Amino acid sequence: MRDLLTLPKTHLHVHLESTIRRATLREIGAANGVRVPEDFGGFGDFASFFAQNDLVRTCLRRPDDFRRIAYEFCEDEAAQGVRYAEVSFTAAAHGERLGDLGMPLTAVLEGLEAGEEAFGIECRLILDHSRRRSVERAWRTLDLARRHDRVVGVGLAGDEAHPGGPFTGVFDAAHEAGLHIVHHAGEGEGPASIRQALGPGRTERLGHGIRVLDDPDLVTEVRERGIPLEVCPSSNVALGFVPSLEAHPLPRLREAGLLVTLNTDIPALINTPLATEYAHVRATFAYDDAELADLARAGVTASFAPPRTKEALREAITAWLTAPASP
Repeated sequence: MRDLLTLPKTHLHVHLESTIRRATLREIGAANGVRVPEDFGGFGDFASFFAQNDLVRTCLRRPDDFRRIAYEFCEDEAAQGVRYAEVSFTAAAHGERLGDLGMPLTAVLEGLEAGEEAFGIECRLILDHSRRRSVERAWRTLDLARRHDRVVGVGLAGDEAHPGGPFTGVFDAAHEAGLHIVHHAGEGEGPASIRQALGPGRTERLGHGIRVLDDPDLVTEVRERGIPLEVCPSSNVALGFVPSLEAHPLPRLREAGLLVTLNTDIPALINTPLATEYAHVRATFAYDDAELADLARAGVTASFAPPRTKEALREAITAWLTAPASP
């Protein structure tokens, strides 16, 4: 078996606020007068997960806080063998909270630029917007996205019980602006959520998308349209959407001919960085190195990376697979 840390990877579904090192979060929190509990990171349901997210946001206040977490994201992802990442960031929510709409995004972009240079990774941003929040904030998210070339897309995240319909105009405008659109759909809710995202929502990928299997006709549509799925097995289990890794539908999604990519979603909160996610898949589903390389290639195909980056990644994955395996 080959070393999964050296498998060249993309990372397409990961939230910056959920990648922060616990030591970093405690240091930032202490500097800003916010106590972070020693047991931070454990949660039993979606509600307690949201509470932890709120605590993270409360800790982040200064430009240096945002620069630091973005820089450390690059360092940690590069150590996992990630060559290209599209990291999600809830920029408008932070900006409104702090009274400076553009500051958090500007600082994150500065941190990513420095991290790219230091660690040899390529990163782009997707600005997400909670379905629970206002349409007005979604428009502000779009305005921020239009200002920066390194922002490649926008999309909806959060509890799918809140419908995507009210945001249709925002994503029509995003499409006209040339931005990519990626929505979370088909994790907590079923085919209706996916159909809304694929239709009026204009999504180009499905964030999670595991409930697509509930509707055979939808499986056919997603396969024929080549819509990639951003699958995050350990997160799905931790958040209670799937009972165990063994029960996860990832193999059935691949057997259905869907374009499945492997991601972590909330790696720091579940102590599962991307190479560990690949290791879990290897152990749980008995995938060999060729199948793991196929997952890595799917990430390249599904990404919004420039053609030169895609070509280099595909060549690097082939080189990994053809190198001698460990004895």
